[in-house]
Amino acid sequence: MVSPRLLVVPVLAALAVGAFAGCAATPADAPSPTGTDPATQTELDAAWLDGGRIIGLVTSGSSSCVPAADAATVEADGSLLVTLVEPDAETACTRDLVPRVTLVEVPEGVDPTQDLAIIVSGDGYSGQVELDGVTGLAGGGMTDYLPSAGWTDTDGQFVVLTWGSSSCAPVVDQVAASGPAEVTVTFQTPPADQVCTMDMAPRAFVAVVDGLEEDGDVSLVLTGTPGFDDVRIPIYGED
Repeated sequence: MVSPRLLVVPVLAALAVGAFAGCAATPADAPSPTGTDPATQTELDAAWLDGGRIIGLVTSGSSSCVPAADAATVEADGSLLVTLVEPDAETACTRDLVPRVTLVEVPEGVDPTQDLAIIVSGDGYSGQVELDGVTGLAGGGMTDYLPSAGWTDTDGQFVVLTWGSSSCAPVVDQVAASGPAEVTVTFQTPPADQVCTMDMAPRAFVAVVDGLEEDGDVSLVLTGTPGFDDVRIPIYGED
């Protein structure tokens, strides 16, 4: 999954449809990689997802204990204020430090075709990130439960959102530039005896790729597992 040129971090994220994150068996009192000092500036990235209905907010920390968006409100100046909360204090978290995705439902009043300032606070998080608007994103309305992807401001980094069983998120095997303006994500084939819950939940992960020859519109191909047999979608925005 990880090579010197590729980085993939699978993450389960939280929305109104449900909250979920697996946790490894490590001491519950292990220090959080994020820290607890409210004055500490958090490194942030963000990407549009789901046609502009969702923002994938990228922070760094434990891959098994992803913060949830407790609230997202539009301020008088048009910026979006997002409050993050850590998992329950009794939750045991892995001690790794990786980029992970918190899914934020975009409130009414936000136009995804326009640049958006996102201000983050809560549970040791404090920072701001600018998310460029993307022409053609409508936002609003109910999700169509289709996969989507969007670039962040970090070179080569993008966020992918899929929908399905919360207990059986697809596992990434490889990410590669498969053309001058095409990226292919290959998922691992799930075990034949895998048992999955029958819910419909959002699952998001961060990926990084290099080797693209064009900076304009880039397509993403999802393949390698049932439900993702050469599914082709755009990556919103520009790398």
